[in-house]
Amino acid sequence: RAGWRAVGAMPGNRRAWPVGSTFYHYDRVYDRRNFGYRGPGFGVAPMPDQYTLMALQRRELGRRERPPLFAEVDLISSHAPWTRIPRFIPWDDVGNGSIYDRLPAEKATRASLFGDSERARAAYGHSIEYSLSTLFSFVERYGHDDLVLVVLGDHQPATIVAGQGASHDVPISVIAHDPKVMGQIAGWGWQDGISPSPQAPVWPMAAFRDRFLSAFGSSP
Repeated sequence: RAGWRAVGAMPGNRRAWPVGSTFYHYDRVYDRRNFGYRGPGFGVAPMPDQYTLMALQRRELGRRERPPLFAEVDLISSHAPWTRIPRFIPWDDVGNGSIYDRLPAEKATRASLFGDSERARAAYGHSIEYSLSTLFSFVERYGHDDLVLVVLGDHQPATIVAGQGASHDVPISVIAHDPKVMGQIAGWGWQDGISPSPQAPVWPMAAFRDRFLSAFGSSP
């Protein structure tokens, strides 16, 4: 209603997702069928996070004369089983993804990882490092003054990594160049940096949603 274009970048989807348009009202949904990827898969992730971000930049963010853009972007290189983790490459080399056929990836078998909690934790950590490093590099290269990101996890990792009885809490960060954006949420009690402290406030997702909408002039 505010005139924004809304898109979903969901590389894990294999087939049409009708509610993306009928319920969420996305103007366009990208998935593994229409994102133009021509490289190998990486476990659950059919394409590396770096390709997902690059494809979104080409198709939407980098367009001239476009309306403001809202994008939900699923970064899934950190999804289990972490048996094949991509490596970060120069952005100009990403192309259609076929380069990944020629690049060695960090590999392990599912059996070896899920039979060894220490190795599984290390692989999971490497996948998170890849995803966040890729995201930060993308912001540095393609970000602009109006870019705002809400970066969050959707659940904890598998029990072999998180342990029995792990909390369902996930980290969430707001990243923006404009200090006015951060000023709008100054009263939340959040801290600087990407790693929340043990004293960071913990809210249900619905509470975050309502606070976010209220902070930026809308109502839930």
